[in-house]
Amino acid sequence: MPSAILTSRGVVAVTGPERKGFLQGLVTNDVTRLGPGQPLYAAMLTPQGKYLFDFLMVEDGETIYLDAEKARAADLVRRLMMYRLRARVEISDESGKWTVVAGWGDAVDFSGGCLVFDDPRHPDLGMRALCPVAVDAGPEEDYDRHRLALGIPEGARDFEPEKLLILEGNLAELNGVSFTKGCYVGQELTARMHYRGKVRKRLLPVDVEGELPAPGTPVTKDGKEIGQIRSGREARALALLRVEDIEDGGSYACGSATLTVQIPDWLKQTVSA
Repeated sequence: MPSAILTSRGVVAVTGPERKGFLQGLVTNDVTRLGPGQPLYAAMLTPQGKYLFDFLMVEDGETIYLDAEKARAADLVRRLMMYRLRARVEISDESGKWTVVAGWGDAVDFSGGCLVFDDPRHPDLGMRALCPVAVDAGPEEDYDRHRLALGIPEGARDFEPEKLLILEGNLAELNGVSFTKGCYVGQELTARMHYRGKVRKRLLPVDVEGELPAPGTPVTKDGKEIGQIRSGREARALALLRVEDIEDGGSYACGSATLTVQIPDWLKQTVSA
C-alpha cells in the first residue's frame, strides 16, 4: 500500500456554530454537502474570479478542517479573517498539530486517531488522513509522482494565484465546483465561463523529454508561445496550454526539452484538443 507524508501540507481549522454558512459564501463548492463520510474539494477566489487557494475540506464534530498548502496557511487564515465580520466562527492555523498523509492503491490502514477520508478529487488518489501522531509512510515525492501521473494539479505550484481561472485548472472535473449553490466570492465569472463553454486554456499533463524546465518556462509551437510549464518531477509535468493550439499526443518545445501532451481519460470528455 503506497503512502506518503505530505510535509508541504498544513491544516486550517474553522470552528463555531456558523462555520458552514460562513464558508458557503466564500468557497467554490457546496458546503451544505459536507458531513461525515462526505469530504469536499474547493477553492477560494478573488472577487474577479481568479484563484487564491485550494484545499480539501473534512468535518469532524464542531470543526471543519482545511487540508491546504502549509507555506500559505497563514495567508489563508488572514483571508478568511477578512470576511469573518460578526460571524460566530473561530479560524486558526493548526498545521503544527497534524501530519497530513496520503495513501493509495490497496486498502489503507491508518491508526493512532487519524481523521481519515477519501480524496474527493479522483478515485485513484485514494485516501487522505490528518494524523495527530507520527506516521510510518513514504516521502512526499512518491505522492507527487502519483498525482502527476494522473494529471492532477495542486496548489500554487500549478494554480498561479490571482492569475489562473479555476476552470482552466480543471476544478470542475475534479469535483471542486458547484454550479447550483448560489453566490460566493468570484462566482459570476466562473459561472459565465461554464455556461458559455469557453475555457481557452487548460492545465494538462505532459511527458518531458530532456531536462525538466523550471516552472513558468514558456511552451512554444512553431516559435509561438502557447502556454507555460508548471510543476513537474523527472519526466512528467503539468503545463497550462491554449487548447486551440495543441492536440493530444502533440509535442511542443519548452526550454531545451520537448513536451508531449497526454490528456487523461477523466478530462477527455470536456477537453476537445
